[in-house]
Amino acid sequence: MSLFSDNIRFLRIQKNISQEKLATSLLIARARYVKYESGTSEAPYDILKRISKYYHVSIDLLLNVDLRKIDMDGMLKLEDNRILLPITIDMGGENTIEIIPQKAKAGYLNGYSDPEFIEGLQQISLPFLKNGKFRAFPVSGDSMPPHRDGSFIIGKYVEGLGEVRDGRTYILLTKSEGIVYKRLNRNGKNSLMLISDNSFYEPYAVMVSDILEIWEYACSIATKEFEPDDSPETIRDVLQGMRKEIAALRNSNK
Repeated sequence: MSLFSDNIRFLRIQKNISQEKLATSLLIARARYVKYESGTSEAPYDILKRISKYYHVSIDLLLNVDLRKIDMDGMLKLEDNRILLPITIDMGGENTIEIIPQKAKAGYLNGYSDPEFIEGLQQISLPFLKNGKFRAFPVSGDSMPPHRDGSFIIGKYVEGLGEVRDGRTYILLTKSEGIVYKRLNRNGKNSLMLISDNSFYEPYAVMVSDILEIWEYACSIATKEFEPDDSPETIRDVLQGMRKEIAALRNSNK
């Protein structure tokens, strides 16, 4: 049996529902469902979506995580996109803030939906952050001054694109780039425009289908003192000016 078949059998038993009744809810024949639970047939994508919605469990978790080994009550239930987001909870029942360290940044793309990965992260608690799920992400590069390498952006989880406000900054987890921190503008229904505060970097569009998570800026933690005389933005301004001068020279020689 596959992990998926083990999971759907476990969920059905936990819900105390028969195969016949579940198959009816999924709009398929019982004989067809039995093949998925026995592992003799693979469920197509449309059936995966129905099962995911029925149990309120993401497809990622259904396919890749042994649900028998995790605390299902310790998952954050989101009504709009019908998924379960792995979170950590302190002894008082309050959500803690997981910290994604720089060394785990690349692994977050594969582990963001894995409860064991999330549970293995360090956590902090900030009493002034309430009413939401928060997570801390490392900053890389100089595209979003004054945030520098070593700093952390704490983001509040965004459940749907309808909550994204033009001109605000967000952490995005994308299939192609992993973790990025940018200012967002909605660019039609199918894409978002990502804009750096450092004008040296050109804006670019990301397809909505490429986005796995969105976290709205809540606060930041600087781990290094800001030194304006040694500011990388100053260097970038110089390079930006040089680039414009070179472009002007090229145009004049045409």
